[in-house]
Amino acid sequence: MHHRCRATYRTIRSEALSKGLPQQDACHLVYRHALAVGPDGRVLAMGSTTGSLWVSEGQGQTWIRASAELPPVYAVHWT
Repeated sequence: MHHRCRATYRTIRSEALSKGLPQQDACHLVYRHALAVGPDGRVLAMGSTTGSLWVSEGQGQTWIRASAELPPVYAVHWT
């Protein structure tokens, strides 16, 4: 059975957020506890069960992969 991964969406406007995120041949599962919004509301971080961590400094408009070699990420939290 072939599964296709879709996209990350922002729920406010239901727009696809893809700049800096994998576009093909990548199925990263992100649990709701693995997405954290910084205290200022602009910085976001999300980790996947495949060990990748992405950070956005623009409310999710663009993402930078901070790591691809972590163990599975089940939760992200700002301290």
